[in-house]
Amino acid sequence: MTDRVREILSWYRSDNPGTLANLYRMLTAGRLAGTGKLVMLPVDQGFEHGPARSFAPNPPGYDPRYHFQLALDAGCSAYAAPLGFIEAGAADFAGQIPLILKANNSDILYSGDDPIPAVTATVDDALRLGCGAIGFTIYPGSADRKQMYEELRELTLEAKAAGLVVVVWSYPRGSGLSKKGETAVDVCAYAAQIAAQLGAHIIKVKPPAADIEIEAAGKAMAAAGVQTDTLARRVAHVIQGAFGGRRIVIFSGGATASAEAVLEENRQTALGGGFGTIMGRNSFQRPHDEAVDLLQKVMDIHATTWPA
Repeated sequence: MTDRVREILSWYRSDNPGTLANLYRMLTAGRLAGTGKLVMLPVDQGFEHGPARSFAPNPPGYDPRYHFQLALDAGCSAYAAPLGFIEAGAADFAGQIPLILKANNSDILYSGDDPIPAVTATVDDALRLGCGAIGFTIYPGSADRKQMYEELRELTLEAKAAGLVVVVWSYPRGSGLSKKGETAVDVCAYAAQIAAQLGAHIIKVKPPAADIEIEAAGKAMAAAGVQTDTLARRVAHVIQGAFGGRRIVIFSGGATASAEAVLEENRQTALGGGFGTIMGRNSFQRPHDEAVDLLQKVMDIHATTWPA
């Protein structure tokens, strides 16, 4: 138990010892153990984007067990996936890495302006499979956001009662936002705030762009002197939105990019006070050894880079 881990756990004093124990396991697992930083491997893309788009670039990824092993070999803090993938490897890898069961998912076979995922797993599933956390996506900006918020609130109450950690993917999207607004800095900060207000322990958002979507927010930020000219400064604003930095906020890895671009983005999010990353396609779409090397370089950045 390092001082940093002790400090982070103190932010969640309303939770029961089981939840704190599972959060502790994530914060003390893998290469970043004890630093207060997290690098997770999420593999929900087979459901979300389809198997060919997700795994054809690196065919071993069609096998769910490949991703458990990749997360272990790289020293990840946790592995997140939907029900089927977790079921396919949970027995073989029992107790070896913290698991996050993704409890809702979307597919691309039907698309519309207002996305709403289906609930695809339960707290009972998570407990049966030895998971320490439930993951859930919300889409602030969707006309159906109210249903997602209410589903998350019910699941959060049940998960916390069972001693599980709640990880929320808070992705602004829908007819209430422009395309640029999905990653606008004010909207990303708002998305982090919403997830925190709904009881998330760990919040996943996209790296914020310099755009401003909400005019009133832009005026307030300008009056307060909020700087948004670098990714690090925009990340700092998002972290402020999550209860002044008293909730864990990690940033998505996005579509596959060059190793140099991935490392620079992670330097910037770390400089802004981000707690780490949850990086899927930029890892599992690369060959195994290349993915391990990149993940470990990302971990080294987060272990050694702190806000100025």
